[in-house]
Parts: sequence; structure tokens; C-alpha cells
Amino acid sequence: MTEEKIRESVIAGSWYPGHIETLKTQIGKYLDQAPLVPLKGTPVGLVVPHAGYMYSGGVAAHAYKVLLQQPFDRVLIIAPSHRAYFQGASVYRFGGYRTPLGIVPLDHELIESLLQQSSLFDYVPKAEAQEHSLEIQLPFLQVVLGEFRLIPILMGDQSFESCRKLAEAIVQVCEGKKVLLIASTDLSHFHPYQEAKRLDQVVLDRVSAFDAAGLAQDIEKGICEACGGGPMVALMLAAQKLGATKSRVLQYANSGDVTGDTQGVVGYMAAVLLDNPGKSKKQDSLERRKAGIDLGLSPEEKQTLRKIALQAIRSKCLKQPMPEVPVHSSKLKESMGAFVSLHKGSDLRGCIGMIEGCGPLFQTVKEMAIQAAFADPRFCPLNVDELDDLDLEISVLTPLTRIEDPSQIEIGKHGLLIRTKFHSGLLLPQVATQCCLDRYQFLEWTCRKASLPLDAWKDADTKIYVFSADIF
Repeated sequence: MTEEKIRESVIAGSWYPGHIETLKTQIGKYLDQAPLVPLKGTPVGLVVPHAGYMYSGGVAAHAYKVLLQQPFDRVLIIAPSHRAYFQGASVYRFGGYRTPLGIVPLDHELIESLLQQSSLFDYVPKAEAQEHSLEIQLPFLQVVLGEFRLIPILMGDQSFESCRKLAEAIVQVCEGKKVLLIASTDLSHFHPYQEAKRLDQVVLDRVSAFDAAGLAQDIEKGICEACGGGPMVALMLAAQKLGATKSRVLQYANSGDVTGDTQGVVGYMAAVLLDNPGKSKKQDSLERRKAGIDLGLSPEEKQTLRKIALQAIRSKCLKQPMPEVPVHSSKLKESMGAFVSLHKGSDLRGCIGMIEGCGPLFQTVKEMAIQAAFADPRFCPLNVDELDDLDLEISVLTPLTRIEDPSQIEIGKHGLLIRTKFHSGLLLPQVATQCCLDRYQFLEWTCRKASLPLDAWKDADTKIYVFSADIF
């Protein structure tokens, strides 16, 4: 392979901070301020604004916070070209994109598939030269996803026919693969505050109704505005064919809400497109429990552990003493590792565990339940209003077994632990079944959890362990 040409940042230090720690801190603050929204479905696509972070970063965080619950390692971004008009779409295919947080590598497999799929795609240097709308999304993605591969698309012609063709090509190359789609767009530009809200509400209504054709028609007629209207329409068309059945607006604001200047504002929206929106908590919980093995715990023993975990969380949340739960089973007094996972609907709300036991199982479950509810650094502490919506899952672990050959990994049975001298990462058995991963994808995801390169599992000094779990 020829040496890749890295696309250097053209907006670091202006549209977003150019210093790595300042950038991380700013994005972290935006994510902390955005609520964790129960989705009741799996994200297929996001709609995200592309102004400077001081203006639209708070809105964008509402969309990107979704990805803390639903990881992806492939991201396709459709963004508008602001400075160059051309037919079709431009795809940068020569190397990665550099931001202060590092280089985002390209997904050459899907890029080549797109180029072979349709004559719509080419590389247009003038479109890429000073464009901000795609690059502005990358630092957020680097923070919430860690490592991922990028398929970057800049739209020139934004006609409905161009949107339709682009969507068809995306569906052809992404169907059956776990790829997150993102449309980059701002809404109305430089109208007085109330007029901007009126125009933008048209977009919000069309997106909420998942009406791509209606949105395209309203933009064409001037009933509303969106500089990335084409990317947004193409995203909606593609997402529908890839299984999305519901669209949800997560946040709206405009620049006047940030600056206080209401004379001429720019509108911003964050939205998510979902599949399986009707899946119930019970259905989702049952699907998660298809993984693992039976360790011989009786229904009564499992019920005792669940009662202990739930009582511990409720007592801590209500600041009350925990009622004593009698433990008569000798098995629950054995030293075993355990994880406690909390879900609201289909969304993860916390997960903490101990790989190996260092005390009675019932005590470990109690402590891990409290940690999952109140000390998982990915989420804010549980509040009283959430208690009745929780779905609690316990995974009692078997001892670790080191393996040398990845073919020994059994999807559905095994969880993974990857260790190096300075890093470690663990994924439970149910992660692979939930996300339809093969054993090599499972290894890559575990490496990412350990903050390692995706192929670090191949290194000689990397140790791979498998374990199983009784999940209930």
C-alpha cells in the first residue's frame, strides 16, 4: 500500500480548541451537561450541527452522548460543501484526517465499495480545501468512540435526486454492517430570533415525522432552511432502508441562546434515527440473556442476588439503611467474580464488576450494584426518578482462562479480557451477541475498551483471556 496522505486540520484553534487538553475538557463539559436520554431502540443515524463549538457544541453533545451507550467502529459522515459547488459527492480516500486528538483512519473497504458502486462519487480537491462541516464532527467522535474508521462524504449537488442516489449507494455498501450514519447540518441562517425558530420548527417537525420527501420539498420551496439539507435528506432515506423506523429530535437551540444577540441567529438541531423503537424492556432483557452458561445457581439463589442488588441501589438512592436480606445458600457465600449491569429500556445506564472474587458472591453483587448505579464514570449518578425504570442484570463469572488461538473464542459463551503491561479491557459475553460481532470484531472491540489499537490483540505481549458467565 502506498503511503497515506493525511488531511491536516483547517479549523483547529478557531472553530474548536487547538490544544489537546483544552479540546478534551470542552467536549467533556458539553457531554456532562447533556442528559442521558432513554432511546428504546438502536441508533442508525445522527443529525448534528457543524458550527464552532462555542455556538453549537452543546447541541451536538445531545446526539453524541447517545454513542456512550451504543459504540460503533465505523462512521459514515455526509456533510455539505460550503465553498465549492459540484455535481455528485466528493470522497477523500487518500489517508486519514488529523485533529489535535490524533489521526482518524479511513475505512478503505467501504470507500472503495462506494466508488465502485456509483459514478456519483469522486474526489474534488476544491471541496475539501477549507471545508469545516465534516472535520468539526471528528473530535466529538474521537472522545466518545475512541478508535473508529471514517467514510467521509461531501455533497455538492443537494437536489432530491442526488440525495436519493446517494442514499441508495450507502445502503448497498452498508447493509448488513454496523455503520453509524451522520448528517452534518445547521438550520436557518441570520434571521431574527423568532423568525428563525418558526423556520426551524418546520425542519424539526419533518425530522420528527421521519418525512424525508416532505423535508426536501419544504427546503426547495423555501419554507425552511438547512445548509446541510441534502445530507439530512440522504441520511433519512438511507436510514429508513437500513431498518430505522423512528426519528427523534434530541435538542434545538440557536446562536442567540448562546450569545444573547437575537438580531440574526443560526439554528442548530441534534436528532437520532432509531430501529426497533417498539422493543419492550422485557424483550430487550431476554435478548441480552441468550449469552453465557448455566453455573447451577437455583432460581431462589438468583432471586436473592437480584433482591440484594436492587435493595442496595434503592437504599443508597433514598439515603436509607439497607434492610437485611437473609443469605442461607453456601454457594452465594463462595468467592466469585460478578458484574452488575443497569439498563433503562434498551440503553445502558451503568456497568461495574469484579473480574475475580475477593469475598462472598452476595457481598460482591451488593457492592457492584452500588458502583454501577452511582460510580460508573460514563454516567451521572442514578436519581430517585429512575428507580422504577431500571432493568438490572447480574453476570456471575467463571475463572479466567488464557488462550493463544482466537479460534478458541466461542461467541455467545465467552467474554474477553485483554491485558498488556499498562492497559486492560473487558467485555461480557452478551456484548458479542447484542452487537452481532464475530470473534475478530469482538477482539477489536475489547482492544478499544482497553484504549489500545484495534489490532493490538495480535501483539506478542498482549494476553487474551476468556471467561463465561451465568447471566440473569
